[in-house]
Amino acid sequence: MSTGKRTGMTLKPAGEVSTAPVVATGLIGGWLTARETGIRPLGGVVLAAAGLYAGRTWLARRGPATTAVLGATYVLGFGLSHPLAKKVGAWPAVLTVTGVAAGAAALLSDAAYGEWTPADPDA
Repeated sequence: MSTGKRTGMTLKPAGEVSTAPVVATGLIGGWLTARETGIRPLGGVVLAAAGLYAGRTWLARRGPATTAVLGATYVLGFGLSHPLAKKVGAWPAVLTVTGVAAGAAALLSDAAYGEWTPADPDA
């Protein structure tokens, strides 16, 4: 017998997601989760979940080519943060790659849909 209530999780429609904050959450949140729990695969789950959530929006908005570029930027950022951390430290490395990946998402996906605009230099 149905009670008429929905169960489960409902995701925001793909076209309505601001992906730059999702990218930042995945990279910083994944790193912090792994660091604070000591369970690296758990950090990978956070990283992967955010990447898939952002990727769904990129695909819906911009198609497979832009999705591939932004996805590669996200994954490469994660990979490059490790050797970069040996040179500049963990926090600076994570923040640097996060800035690049989130910036790319803002410019190539979010700005194209009016969710992000650069600051007015004359203001």
